[in-house]
Amino acid sequence: MKLKDVIMLLLLAALWGGSFLFMRIGAPVLGPLVLIELRVLLAGITLVIFALASRHRIHIVHKWWQYLILGASNAALPFTLISFAELRLDAGSAAILNATTPMFTALVAWLWVKDPFTVKKLSGVILGVIGVGILVGWGGSGHGLHLWLPASFSLIAAIFYGIAGVFSSRHFKGEKPMDMAIGQQLGASLILLPFSLAALPHELPSRVVMFSVVGLAVLCTAVAYLFYFALIQSVGPVKTLTVTFLVPVFGVLWGGLFLDEQITVRLIIGLLIILSSVALVANINSKRKGTTSSVAPEN
Repeated sequence: MKLKDVIMLLLLAALWGGSFLFMRIGAPVLGPLVLIELRVLLAGITLVIFALASRHRIHIVHKWWQYLILGASNAALPFTLISFAELRLDAGSAAILNATTPMFTALVAWLWVKDPFTVKKLSGVILGVIGVGILVGWGGSGHGLHLWLPASFSLIAAIFYGIAGVFSSRHFKGEKPMDMAIGQQLGASLILLPFSLAALPHELPSRVVMFSVVGLAVLCTAVAYLFYFALIQSVGPVKTLTVTFLVPVFGVLWGGLFLDEQITVRLIIGLLIILSSVALVANINSKRKGTTSSVAPEN
């Protein structure tokens, strides 16, 4: 990759890693539903403005119901689940758990479209399970007991990302990435709107929370998608998938720097094992393109 591509990859990872920081700040104050509604709505509006400014003709109405499904499976549901998880889970752990997305994508692809499930992928899945167990804690008491429920929310979110990846590969062939991003965000906004209206907070949030919402929507979602598309066009989807290894690193880093989260030995070991599982499952060196080339694998 050229230097500009490496810089863009690092910026994308930093932005997606930052999303866990902003959700950790905003979810306890606004509530997960309102926070994510604001995220997808503002991101969708930002992308529409960019598309109009760049004279891109938005073409999404012809697949309105597919965009609703994509919006639900790749944004509304996983974003909300991660926000619920971060009511009790720290940003770094949530970012690491989200790195299991390629593992679940491989399982979904195997079950849904009979994508070959090799020994390497199976080894990656087993390694991923071990990594999650170390990160959260195996025991029925102490460290792990109160973390397994929020951790399960993060893992279910990763499953939805996997479903969205396979769904998009079957229903959005030939569609422009910008249209997919806009359709996904607006579709997610429509789905979450009635639920978020019923969960509005009783008082205005602080300036820090408001900045977190803007950062989450505009930087970590809209701008991050633009970087993602640029990388897809420049270096291809396989090399772009290496962002999967960097996002949890930035998630842990931002949590430690800005939220004083502890970076423990358990956290580092869990991170390294889960990233090793991602390497086995994603098979980065493979020439075969993954099922998620048109949908962001991490956010």
